[in-house]
Amino acid sequence: MLDALRQVPLFANTPDQELGWVTEQGTEIRLSTGEKLITEGDPADYWYVLLEGELRITKNMAAQEALLNTYRPGAFFGEVPILLGTPYIANARALTPSYLLRLGKDCFWHMVTACPVVSQAILQMMGERMQIVQSVSQQQQKLVSLGTLAAGLAHELNNPAAAVGRGARHLHEIFQELPSLGLKLHQQPMTEEELAFLADLQRDATYSRETSSQLDPLTQSDREEEVIEWLEAQGVADGWKLAPTLVGAGLDTDWLDNLVCNVRADSLADVLVWLEATLTGVGLLSEIKHGSTRISELVKAIREYSYIDQAPLQEVDLHEGLESSLIILRHKLKQGVVVTREYDRNLPRICAYGSELNQVWTNLIDNAIDAMGGQGQIWVRTSRENDYVLVEIADNGPGIPPEIQPRIFEPFFTTKGVCEGTGLGLVTSYRIVVGMHKGDIRVFSKPGDTHFQVRLPINLTQTTSEEQRSMNTKCTHLNLIHEVTPSADGCAECLALSDTWVHLRICQTCGYVGCCDSSKNKHATKHFHATTHPVFKSFEPGEDWSWCYIDKTYI
Repeated sequence: MLDALRQVPLFANTPDQELGWVTEQGTEIRLSTGEKLITEGDPADYWYVLLEGELRITKNMAAQEALLNTYRPGAFFGEVPILLGTPYIANARALTPSYLLRLGKDCFWHMVTACPVVSQAILQMMGERMQIVQSVSQQQQKLVSLGTLAAGLAHELNNPAAAVGRGARHLHEIFQELPSLGLKLHQQPMTEEELAFLADLQRDATYSRETSSQLDPLTQSDREEEVIEWLEAQGVADGWKLAPTLVGAGLDTDWLDNLVCNVRADSLADVLVWLEATLTGVGLLSEIKHGSTRISELVKAIREYSYIDQAPLQEVDLHEGLESSLIILRHKLKQGVVVTREYDRNLPRICAYGSELNQVWTNLIDNAIDAMGGQGQIWVRTSRENDYVLVEIADNGPGIPPEIQPRIFEPFFTTKGVCEGTGLGLVTSYRIVVGMHKGDIRVFSKPGDTHFQVRLPINLTQTTSEEQRSMNTKCTHLNLIHEVTPSADGCAECLALSDTWVHLRICQTCGYVGCCDSSKNKHATKHFHATTHPVFKSFEPGEDWSWCYIDKTYI
């Protein structure tokens, strides 16, 4: 075992005594082809070193397994969830017969703290793996969001599309029937006055059909019975077929009495059959119009949601984005969620990335629906706070336990079950609000009252330009910014405490890496107070900004 560990790059420079301790504390594991070693979501109790064979590493995403990596001899794994204090974030399965060393969590922590050479290599590899997992997961999150969007649209489009198709087929039948009914009516001996009356009759009945309100089922049934009895008394056959259409158009027995006074008795049945077919056609046209209008509204909503053919950064109406998000999620809302809107209608348009903000609203509302199990109430509120706007998404669900509230914006942290959540919805929202819009997102939660508050600057370009101006005119410590080498790939002090962090910052004077003020321990700020090194830079991938503690300005 000792010779095998010597071939692992991680232990190439490890002293014999420490490597011997690892061998004594470790357990040899052998896997056959296809055997599963780690299941995502299980407690992270062990760290592994692969000595022989190959392992396939996958992550559960939207009921599928996304390939993250293939490990070969010399690879080690399991450090990410142990260091982050989370369950395993991926699956591991043997592709070939494999031979591994397994080290318990407590022994792993002892090894990391006692052997600086090993801990540095582990932290470096952890950073690389986090970027790989995050990149794959973010792409998968986009696909999941797209799938949710597509499912919602398909569900919402189904009813109006079916109504349009059904109405078109029935209308085709009516159009085939109407000419023969009109011809039969025309063959009746009628005076000019009677023909004029029929023209007025058609116009009045059509107007009544278009403007009449829908009756409740009991009233509709009672009036149909009255009309059927009237038709039978007049000797009109199949009155039960005509009555629903006549009543639905707002026509009653008084109206029919007026009809009898102006139409010959031997023409009454033909007139009523022709009128019923005409009113049915009008009703079908109304249904088709309603269905096509609904489809048009959904298309409009998705265009507004995604800002198709529009510049990424522009003035947007927050209420339009919120409504578009609610429309997209209507298929989930109507299962038992009541939405209460409390909008400040005087809210100004803001300069923002509209499509990205709509992702935030969708994530927050979707999470609220899931938290309540599809049954409850959601409040969507907007207001103005000086140069910022406030959007609040609240629900009366069971709440977020206090012990996990500080972690909800961490990558891969999720309260949902395996395959149900990626743990990236809220961290994506955080980056859109804070990183892209220079805003702020917070959560306050207790049983029966959870609300997320999002604050956004009204004029993002002005906020950005002010930050840029402050970089050149207000920071008086640019001379303390040097080319530095990071002291670690993570917050070493958090690791020593078996704690986690939200984001990392690096001192531009000495290279110290510590956790941000959103983290529990705030080691970056503590380092500033201990050393007076004023300028810290974001140590997050893709972020390029710094902060001066003394001048309190961005750089």
